[in-house]
Amino acid sequence: MSLVVVGSMAFDAIETPFGKSDKIVGGAGTYIAWCATNFTPVKQISVVGGDFPQDELDALTARGVSLEGVQIKKDEKTFFWSGRYHMDMNTRDTLETQLNVLGDFNPVVPESYQDCEYLMLGNLAPAVQSSVITQLKKRPKLIVMDTMNFWMEIAMDDLKKTISMVDVLMVNDSEARQLSGDFSLVRAAATIMKMGPKFLIIKKGEHGALLFHDNKVFFAPALPLEDVFDPTGAGDTFAGGFIGHIARTGDISFENMKTAIIVGSAMASYCVEKFGTERLRSIDKSDISGRLDEFVQLVNFDINLV
Repeated sequence: MSLVVVGSMAFDAIETPFGKSDKIVGGAGTYIAWCATNFTPVKQISVVGGDFPQDELDALTARGVSLEGVQIKKDEKTFFWSGRYHMDMNTRDTLETQLNVLGDFNPVVPESYQDCEYLMLGNLAPAVQSSVITQLKKRPKLIVMDTMNFWMEIAMDDLKKTISMVDVLMVNDSEARQLSGDFSLVRAAATIMKMGPKFLIIKKGEHGALLFHDNKVFFAPALPLEDVFDPTGAGDTFAGGFIGHIARTGDISFENMKTAIIVGSAMASYCVEKFGTERLRSIDKSDISGRLDEFVQLVNFDINLV
């Protein structure tokens, strides 16, 4: 059940209506790894600069993350992003982006990663994502890809090529509409699946997530939370919970993906409770089980129409 995760390891500086962080560790690959290691070991592919803290790398190693595929460019700086969230926590303004080492990142898949059964492609340039797929000597059992509207605007051809190579695509609702050109999410899903993926996950933030496959649809709610401090890594944490569960169970059926969606939603609900990866570092299996029980109660009901 070897899981390879590709994604950024970065610094973030975040402002929300409820607080402000200093420069903290973030990045899609970081969130996915911290989350997925609750379920299975992770083999990471990423790039950082010489300014990335060694103790953060050590913490990931202790967590069960292999860093052989992480390039460390000692004379360069790590990717940095700064943003400010609005009161609804669904919209944000980018204040600053410094690509730094991500600007010319060429991933290299180590030989020890060639046993990859499950590949999670975190949000990166589509050409970087497809490069990892083509470097694998044997196709994984399942390839999951996350992406965003930025790549639809500047690299649509590369994006469509990479989408055609994966099994599961993750986008949010506005990205699904932009990619398909259709406002109806049901029609949008049908259009996107014709591009190659067998499964499509449409994330709707605080309103849950949809899973599409053939003519089947599954909806998972998001847990209503009293406090949301930082939604920055929620989508990546969702992806980590989803692929972590799939890798742990070894089951890539639609039925098991329904469970994986719930697991991903549960993990994302923890992520937003504190800034950065702080909350993800403190939870254990009993916490996860408790949160999953809350999800079961959220949607469980009896009905009698007689």
